[in-house]
Amino acid sequence: MTTPGMKNSLLVPFKENLQSVIYGKNECIDVMIVSLLAGGSVLIEDVPGVGKTTLAKALAKSIEAKYSRIQFTPDLLPADILGSSIYNPVSGDFKFSPGPIFCNILLADEINRASPRTQSALLEAMNENQATIEGQCYPLSKPFMVIATENPIEFHGTYPLPEAQMDRFLVRLPIGYPTAEVEVDILKSHAHTEPLDRIKPVLQLEQVRRIQQDVADVHIDDSILEYIVEIVHATRHDNRLQLGISTRGTLMLSRAARARAYFQKRDFVIPDDVLWLVPYVFPHRIIMTTKARHSGAAARQIVMDIVGRIKVPV
Repeated sequence: MTTPGMKNSLLVPFKENLQSVIYGKNECIDVMIVSLLAGGSVLIEDVPGVGKTTLAKALAKSIEAKYSRIQFTPDLLPADILGSSIYNPVSGDFKFSPGPIFCNILLADEINRASPRTQSALLEAMNENQATIEGQCYPLSKPFMVIATENPIEFHGTYPLPEAQMDRFLVRLPIGYPTAEVEVDILKSHAHTEPLDRIKPVLQLEQVRRIQQDVADVHIDDSILEYIVEIVHATRHDNRLQLGISTRGTLMLSRAARARAYFQKRDFVIPDDVLWLVPYVFPHRIIMTTKARHSGAAARQIVMDIVGRIKVPV
């Protein structure tokens, strides 16, 4: 595995890059980094103008990787994401023209403004690291990460993401408004130049691949695996939930816990890694009953209530 000293030399400037454009949101930045280390995709959900796209672009610019951005709109088609075959009248052949999905970091901006059919074009890519187009299977580059932004579904012109797609995001990340003091600093930082323009790559693609391999080797004790499973099973039997956590959610939490341990300079997972990640990994995977929704309960509140009833392993 990469030594802690080497890891610091790689990840410290990476985190500093993100902090230089997103002020006062250190935990959000940590979640983004952990997601990259775990090889998962991120859904950033919040109201317009709080820095969703800026954070995603800062992460992409910090890595020497192929980066694509798709602005999701109601008229966007699956072929606009995946690509299609184009007829060459001279040769009489069809030649495949790859779409923007063939990259390492894909920014799906305002993903819930496109139709569900277009949203679902990302399903196979996010789960299997490949895309099937016109019957032909094309592998995607590694690492591959989708960073999607969306406005709350109550906003005009938005479509809720299907449950199958929500389940493929490792985390859902709210950003929230900055404090008054932080917002003053933001105004000062944008006085002459855009902070995003000053970001330079600090990680090479091969370094990201190597770190992701090291993360997979982080030790996770059986007692913590059992703790994760106990939480998951409790969500499946809670009368406030119509749908509990899937097996994919179980796998993703264990993978993210390894990444968080690595990020914290450890080669083993502790219960705190699980507890820190649960609010980001689980709430978007559950479906509340109609009664629970009408009572005003929030998904995160229910998940944390369930976690609070489970005995933490020593």
